[in-house]
Amino acid sequence: MSIYIIAELGINHNGDLSICKELIDVAFQAGCDAVKLQKRDINKVYSQEFLNAPRESPWGDTQFDQKKALEFNASEYLEIINYCKSKPIDCFASAWDLNSQIFLRQFNSKFNKVASAMVVNTELLVAIASEKKHTFLSTGMSTFDEIAKAIDIFKSANCSFELMHTVSTYPMKDEDANLNMIKTLRDRFQCKVGYSGHEVGLAVSYAAAALGITSLERHITLSRAMYGSDQSSSVEPKGLRELVGAVRKIEKAMGDGKKRILDAEVSVAKKLREHLDWEAHS
Repeated sequence: MSIYIIAELGINHNGDLSICKELIDVAFQAGCDAVKLQKRDINKVYSQEFLNAPRESPWGDTQFDQKKALEFNASEYLEIINYCKSKPIDCFASAWDLNSQIFLRQFNSKFNKVASAMVVNTELLVAIASEKKHTFLSTGMSTFDEIAKAIDIFKSANCSFELMHTVSTYPMKDEDANLNMIKTLRDRFQCKVGYSGHEVGLAVSYAAAALGITSLERHITLSRAMYGSDQSSSVEPKGLRELVGAVRKIEKAMGDGKKRILDAEVSVAKKLREHLDWEAHS
């Protein structure tokens, strides 16, 4: 089965529909399977004290101004969903609170996603699993016990899922990637495992692709110089095209592990081993 490649738009659209559509175009043209957004009810996710705190941004001078500007409303989400359908490319979102998950239900996306920070939110996990949509579960910042509890919720609800190995630093250092966790998670939990990367560059994602992942998620951006906390760990359009192209080549190159002699090798073997026949008859 082909690796399912997800272009994480996250908040790199900066609350601008035109930028969001440009990012969708980039993902579609690169050959990604899906784009993913994030949804928050900022009054549930953040305290009032935090929202009142100062923060300079293009939208104002408080945390509230910045956080509010990054959230799309229902009509904007509908426009995004319809734009993705016109490509076509899959579109779904990760909710950071129960209100946001309920909000997302009206768009009937094919998949759900649980962000690493939310793997310990039992109420949210139960709500997501009840929808019985295939769900990607990121595992950054989480212990084996916490991951196991999340898995139990999905298994109890008979909801299909896959884990995504994740290191929740932005950007992640290459030496922190610990890609062997992909095999560890697969062996320990006997399930599909993908990779959600926050590194700079593409090499780590290539290595993950060679380790048998079932999904690959990377944040994308129009330019890493744009405003936003996730831009520096995101992939620009040229890099995304290179990433998707290389991953598809890696998939083909991995093969099935069965030893065989290709038809094209037969004539080569005859030529390169010809002197062995001479020696045998001399």
